[in-house]
Amino acid sequence: MSTNVLTAVAWPYANGPRHIGHVSGFGVPSDVFSRYQRMAGNNVLMVSGTDEHGTPMMVQADKEGLTAQQTADKYTRQIGQDLQGLGLSYDLFTRTTTGNHSAVVQEIFLALHRNGYVVPKTTRGAVSPSTGRTLPDRYIEGTCPICSYDGARGDQCDNCGNQLDPSDLINPKSRINGETPTFVETEHLFLDLPAFTETLGKWLSTKTDWRPNVLNFTRNLVDDMRPRPITRDLDWGVTIPLDGWSNQPLKKFYVWFDAVIGYFSASVEWARRSGDPDAWKQWWNNEDARSYYFMGKDNITFHAQLWPTFLLGHNGAGDRGGEPGPYGALNLPDEIVSSEFLTMSGSKFSTSRGTVIYVNDFLREFGPDTLRYFIAAAGPETQDSDFTWDEFVRRTNSELANEWGNLVNRSVSMAFKNNGEIPRPAAPKQADEELKALSRKAFGTVGGHLQRSRFKAAANEAMRVVTAANRYLSDQEPWKLKEDTERRDSVLHTALQVVSDANTLLTPFLPHSAQKVHEALGASGIWAAQPELREVDDLDIPGRVNPIITGDYASEQARWESTPVEVGRKLDKPTPLFAKLDAKLGETGPEWAPIER
Repeated sequence: MSTNVLTAVAWPYANGPRHIGHVSGFGVPSDVFSRYQRMAGNNVLMVSGTDEHGTPMMVQADKEGLTAQQTADKYTRQIGQDLQGLGLSYDLFTRTTTGNHSAVVQEIFLALHRNGYVVPKTTRGAVSPSTGRTLPDRYIEGTCPICSYDGARGDQCDNCGNQLDPSDLINPKSRINGETPTFVETEHLFLDLPAFTETLGKWLSTKTDWRPNVLNFTRNLVDDMRPRPITRDLDWGVTIPLDGWSNQPLKKFYVWFDAVIGYFSASVEWARRSGDPDAWKQWWNNEDARSYYFMGKDNITFHAQLWPTFLLGHNGAGDRGGEPGPYGALNLPDEIVSSEFLTMSGSKFSTSRGTVIYVNDFLREFGPDTLRYFIAAAGPETQDSDFTWDEFVRRTNSELANEWGNLVNRSVSMAFKNNGEIPRPAAPKQADEELKALSRKAFGTVGGHLQRSRFKAAANEAMRVVTAANRYLSDQEPWKLKEDTERRDSVLHTALQVVSDANTLLTPFLPHSAQKVHEALGASGIWAAQPELREVDDLDIPGRVNPIITGDYASEQARWESTPVEVGRKLDKPTPLFAKLDAKLGETGPEWAPIER
């Protein structure tokens, strides 16, 4: 029986191109998971988009001499091209500047407000003395007043995990230009987080099977619940739909508030574009549906604490109760799949410090599957992991080229040379049956790991089948069986069957090369569908055209099962699956490689 699976992917901020550290957290893991779920027969809705509101966008626009909207348009298209090139199979990758998103955000807010979970409060806001513009909490750094960590942000301290206000910081400074901000009194709307202490605490206490890094962080979330601002003083964002607020041009929703609602608004937009405006309900109102949220560790608070409170408040299910909002009872997250950080030679990826590898550069030089494999097999799944050119070259050459690529090439080449087609096997021997049993068993093992988002373990188990198949060929030596053609054909048939199985096991990780292997085995049609980047009219704003990522994934043939290879299917001479990289690349990287400081 199929399950409706929501893959909710963190929204990349559209103030610049994304680097490989970004996609190691939200991008590749979510796509590996979604591709497996589709292959397993489940109904997947994978949604995300670019996060385009807030002060950081305005700061970038000022640097480039553009408007905030022009900046968003520029980088949204660039990010879309990169994610599409990486093969991320979104059902809809949209943006937060659509008319649909604004309307959904306002409806969620109004439900929270009606149920009494939004309160006005006068606070001290940080303002840049040189520009007069409000500074976002995350753009202010100083010393934490609780643990004395030097480098705490104005919204929280990453060292002790406590929620902060910018005015709490000791020696606060603007990250934009280093000036000391001015604090002025201003009225804002706050989410009354203390009104969710009991219900959120009970919900979090049931999540005992989350990743350890997420569980360790969330245990402290309900210990210090304070009201949190959801509006800001700026003119770039979603308008607040309340009397006395909607007519104030410098009062908008805080970017974090509107962006996190994007998971739901994107689902609504997808449904509207599908021709069935209520289709989103299968994933959001259906109690049997499952939802998985993918992100980097710096976003755990927003997904394990704040987004669930929005949903509880909309549903009328917070500590104060209330009535369900216009969208009915919306499902809370089933799992927060948070990755740690990918570093480079021990340093965190940083554009400003020159330690960065942009996705676009990487794809142009090496293609998508080598990066996808590295992130899955060696990425920051449960702890920070380090990217080095030496390790990238080693894994590409050893595991992808020498192991997997070599298995495909020599199996298909020998069958093509000797038979021109997939040969018919004779009576199998024990070695044949043992190898095929190993590959069949791997579907349960690898699938179990992928179901739990254990990508490293899944990749290792899939490659174990590849290693066993290479060892089998070396032991059986079909190239020496010129006089025993029946045995030779049995060995080659067994090898091709296991190549087919291994290709299925590796498809979530290597969808582009999986299509090539599918064709190398003489098959036709789409094995692993790829996303498309399209320009579409905004559903609600006349004249606005938006880039989206979407795709027809129902047309692909890949299924999570061992499928017998077809005897007699014609074969062609194969081409190398992966090119080996020059070992010297591991020393310095390509010419465009960053300066590591």
